[in-house]
Amino acid sequence: MTRPPLAQNRTMAILNVAKAGGYAVPGMCCYNIESIVATVRAAEAARSPAMVLLFPWAMQYAGDALVRAAAEAAHSASVPVSLHLDHCQTPELVRRAADVGPDGFDSIMCDMSHYEKEENLRLTAELVRYCHERGIAAEAEPGRIEGGEDGVAETADLEGLLTTPEEAEEFVATGIDMLAPAFGNVHGEYGPRGIQLEYERLQAINERVGERVRLVLHGADPFDEEIFRRCMAGGVTKVNINKGMNKHYARVQEEMKGKPLTSIIEAGTDEMQKAIEQYMHWLGSAGKA
Repeated sequence: MTRPPLAQNRTMAILNVAKAGGYAVPGMCCYNIESIVATVRAAEAARSPAMVLLFPWAMQYAGDALVRAAAEAAHSASVPVSLHLDHCQTPELVRRAADVGPDGFDSIMCDMSHYEKEENLRLTAELVRYCHERGIAAEAEPGRIEGGEDGVAETADLEGLLTTPEEAEEFVATGIDMLAPAFGNVHGEYGPRGIQLEYERLQAINERVGERVRLVLHGADPFDEEIFRRCMAGGVTKVNINKGMNKHYARVQEEMKGKPLTSIIEAGTDEMQKAIEQYMHWLGSAGKA
């Protein structure tokens, strides 16, 4: 099997249709085959496009095995589903992921946000070219979204840096296809201050670059339908979800402790699927595939 050219990239086809339709697509952060299966089942049940997201941990843990399994599940779905590598934080890992081959990733987040801005820009441009040469779409993060996430290298101690429209323009110049702005969103827990998003900043970024790249929302786990609608009004077409799905699997494991493993796996998959379908309805992607 050969990978389609960049002009026919699966991730970008999904997000470009979402942009035209005024809705967003859930990107589900998956750590195991159960969450991958739940994402595909939810997409088919809700007739929604979707994205399966893996972290570099998946390759460090299982080589290419989980990547290929995820690609097979995504690409054989009866609705559009793509496979994306989130928060790939070293040039070596980006290249390794891009070289998995046509039965691998459709898109990769080249996350160099832990470097100083100029180095971030230089590395991002270099890695975007590497991905594009292989038909893979690329995402980057101008500024730095605060906090950390399971399966991602520890950067929670680095200061969050909000994205400006001018910085967004600089990153678009690297050739990226997706841009993840920092506008008050946080990876992980929001803490005592709660959710404080700068919607005006998001709108300014969208007005500056939103016709040339697709905007991605990170740190969305505790958001409700109203917040999602405001973010979509600001141009967001891809929404990353982690604990909003995975906490249901953990809950089932706790509740069914001592039961047969297969029944725990099946029940956990079912509960994750229900949660994903709820996000699809909130984001307006249900019924769009």
